[in-house]
Amino acid sequence: MAVRFNRSDDGPANSKHNPPAQHEPLKPIRISSAGTPRKQTARFDAKSAEHLPAKKVIAGAAYVTDGDTITINKTQVRLFGIDAPELNHPYGKKAKWALVKLCKGHKVRAEITEKDDYGRTVALCTLPDGRDLSAEMVKMGLAIDWPKFSGGVYQKMETPDARRKLWLAAARQKGHMHVWEKFEAKKAVS
Repeated sequence: MAVRFNRSDDGPANSKHNPPAQHEPLKPIRISSAGTPRKQTARFDAKSAEHLPAKKVIAGAAYVTDGDTITINKTQVRLFGIDAPELNHPYGKKAKWALVKLCKGHKVRAEITEKDDYGRTVALCTLPDGRDLSAEMVKMGLAIDWPKFSGGVYQKMETPDARRKLWLAAARQKGHMHVWEKFEAKKAVS
C-alpha cells in the first residue's frame, strides 16, 4: 500500500508540476494496490460503539435426517444455503447417506444464522477440519446452491449435471410446485 499526500483542502494533488503553497499542510491519503484512494474510516469511539450479538453455536454428534437436515443436541438444523432432494425424490437416499458418511464419528459445529419458515434452525455447519458441510454436499453433486438464501456462495461448486439430476429441488427454487405435486401424485398411484 502506498501513501500519497494531498492538500488539506479539495485542491489538486501534490506533484512536481503543482507543488503546494508553503502555508498549506499536507495530509496523507492511503492508496490501494490498484492506485485508487481508499476511504478514510472514522476513529473508534468506545462510547458510541455497539457490540455485535454473540453468535450462537451448538456442537456435537449429528443425526442425519436427509441430505440437508441434521439434528445436534435435540435441535433440528437445516444446512445453510443449499437444497438437497427429499428422501422420496430421486437421489434423496443417496444424499442422506453421503451426509451420514461425512458426519460419522465427528463433532459437527453449527453456527446458527436464522430460523426457516418451518421453524428449523438454519446454521453454517462445519466439521472439525473446517470443511463446510453445505459446500461438501454441493461438490458431490447431491445438493444445489439456493442463491435466495446463500447469496450464491455455493453456485460455482455445483457439478455440471447437478441441476438436471436434482430437478425437483431446482423446480422448488423456481417456485414450480406443480412439478412437485405431479411427481408426488404419480408416486402415490404407483
